[in-house]
Amino acid sequence: MPPSHMIAMLGDLHTLLAFIIVLGILISVHEFGHYAVARWRGVHVETFSVGFGPALIARTDRRGTVWKLSIIPLGGYVRLQGWAELGGETTGEDAPGSFRTKSLASRALIIAAGPFANFALALLILITVTATLGRETVLPVITGVIAQSPAAQAGLQPGERIISVNGTKVSDFMALHRLVAPFPGQSLTFVLQDHGQTHKIALTPIRKIVGGHAIGEIGIIGGKIARQPVALPQAVVIGAEQTYTLTAATLHGLWRLVAYQRGVKDLGGPVKIAELSGQAASQGVGDFFTFIAILSVNLGLLNLVPIPILDGGHLLYYAYEAIRRRPLPRSVQEAGLGLGAMILLTLIIAVSWHDLHIPSPVTWLSHALG
Repeated sequence: MPPSHMIAMLGDLHTLLAFIIVLGILISVHEFGHYAVARWRGVHVETFSVGFGPALIARTDRRGTVWKLSIIPLGGYVRLQGWAELGGETTGEDAPGSFRTKSLASRALIIAAGPFANFALALLILITVTATLGRETVLPVITGVIAQSPAAQAGLQPGERIISVNGTKVSDFMALHRLVAPFPGQSLTFVLQDHGQTHKIALTPIRKIVGGHAIGEIGIIGGKIARQPVALPQAVVIGAEQTYTLTAATLHGLWRLVAYQRGVKDLGGPVKIAELSGQAASQGVGDFFTFIAILSVNLGLLNLVPIPILDGGHLLYYAYEAIRRRPLPRSVQEAGLGLGAMILLTLIIAVSWHDLHIPSPVTWLSHALG
């Protein structure tokens, strides 16, 4: 086998392995959320499976739960007593440990626990990465100078580090922005360091309108990344802030997609996730687990979308039950689950088609017909 083919094959195996690890962690944590709250609410858990298909390893614990590692490592599931979807058979619907005998609040908690386990995983990962590796920051080091800007006219060069602005020490590029942006058109005194030598220079930021507000800019680009040590209490705060920011950004992206059909080209399916998993794994442990945290937030929010067959769809059914004081007829629920499954399958096929760069049937036909 030619060396280039061997390298490509090893790269594909690396990507596949990274994808399996990412998916295994995300789905296992999600299902463990359902499992833990089901146990807490007195529901008997019949099976907890990592993967699908025939079991490679299986054991039954003292509570009667079968724990399985299955042959197809692409997901997993938890089976609760008295629970079935899409018309499947249930076992022990009227037994004390049955899911269906529990209160509406208990059932809703069990369903919601999966997505919220994903949020908890993201928070834990981001706290751990920050506490162990430090906070990633953009150093106040010039990596580029914009032509005709105040920085260019003053002769600033890539490699110089900004030490202070008007006597205030600059710790990172965001701090630099906060010291410059409020003062468009006003002269500021910069202290810079170049090859160990410091020098002072006066710069007047130009006025630029961003989001309807005037800010000051001097025309430099920063791109030198470093990690700064962070104490555990601060890491907790930073992790919480990052989880909130990820959640808000994902919700904003979903809203833009639904309301304005913007960002459709950025959607990614299993193929794209596998590709990104391999890339993240190649960039180091910190980036790999941060990628898992990002996906975990996305998975949690996706499962809360009120489409039948997703957790959000079941919560929608329970909301109806809470308002009307009676559940939807089972036939209606199963019809909704079937429709939800079709919607989800169509979406997966569509984004995978896009990930593989296959032209749409309409595009292919128009090219074929000239």
